[in-house]
Amino acid sequence: MKVTDYFNEADGRTLISFEVLPPLKGGTMKSIFDVLDPLMEFKPPFIDVTYHREEYVYTKNANGYYEKTSIRKRPGTVGICAAIMHRYGVDAVPHLICGGFTKEDTENALIDLNFLNIKNVLAIRGDARRFDSQFVPTPGGHSFAVDLVKQIAKMNKGVYLDSNIENGAQTDFCIGVAGYPEKHFEAPNLDIDLEHTKSKIEAGGDYIVTQMFFDNSKFFAYVEDCRKSGIDKPIVPGLKPLTRLRQLRSLPSRFYISMPETLAKEAVKCKSDEDVKELGIEWCISQSKELKQSGVPCLHYYTMGDSDTIRRIVEAVY
Repeated sequence: MKVTDYFNEADGRTLISFEVLPPLKGGTMKSIFDVLDPLMEFKPPFIDVTYHREEYVYTKNANGYYEKTSIRKRPGTVGICAAIMHRYGVDAVPHLICGGFTKEDTENALIDLNFLNIKNVLAIRGDARRFDSQFVPTPGGHSFAVDLVKQIAKMNKGVYLDSNIENGAQTDFCIGVAGYPEKHFEAPNLDIDLEHTKSKIEAGGDYIVTQMFFDNSKFFAYVEDCRKSGIDKPIVPGLKPLTRLRQLRSLPSRFYISMPETLAKEAVKCKSDEDVKELGIEWCISQSKELKQSGVPCLHYYTMGDSDTIRRIVEAVY
């Protein structure tokens, strides 16, 4: 079933969804099941599975010189999504990224997903690799998320890369795209970033999931700006609780978001990370309740492998 169908059938109720990380290469599905098992009582209609681009590592060779090698630290999402759907009977939403994929790689991944009856994807550009100063597209791949969305939308119409394919099977993917209440860090301003988001919707995007944020007023302003620009698709807030004091610096620098002054001042008063976590849980509960009361279609929690914290938040909200 499509994510947007769940929203339509909810009839105004705010749903809940979770996002999980693939295990490190060499790991097993147990790490994901250990995160999801305690959360499934909340009956999420779908689970997102992230994808991570290959990274560079530098190793010293026999001559004493350092050699740059590309590795993938985490496996792909196709098998993980199939395992989640089989175990829990819920829909899985794999993330598709531009980096590390040629257009043909993307097409083949979409074909595999379609064979597995996976009806939803989240199309994003993805981050730059470690040690790259900016995003570097894969030769033969997409440079921007909007182009990835266009390719998926074309396959939904039966149009494949090989022009010799006639009467190609039409896929039926529901396409999610990313939104940034505090703008994407590469965009010069919010207005231009909003234009980029609108272009993804016009290319075939069916709903928006936002970057995490800690100030609901920024989300509400973002939704209002989207509606004024003509974007009428569902907008899902992405949430993550503050759990460590160092995240006051690491989250803004990594995700290019801001911390509300009140939250930051209270966090620095904390004597331990456990105190910070309690503060973060309370803050996220307050955020969640206000967002739910406003009628958002879904609350989307970035679990980051911490099901206990997310469980406490959801228990207080639902």
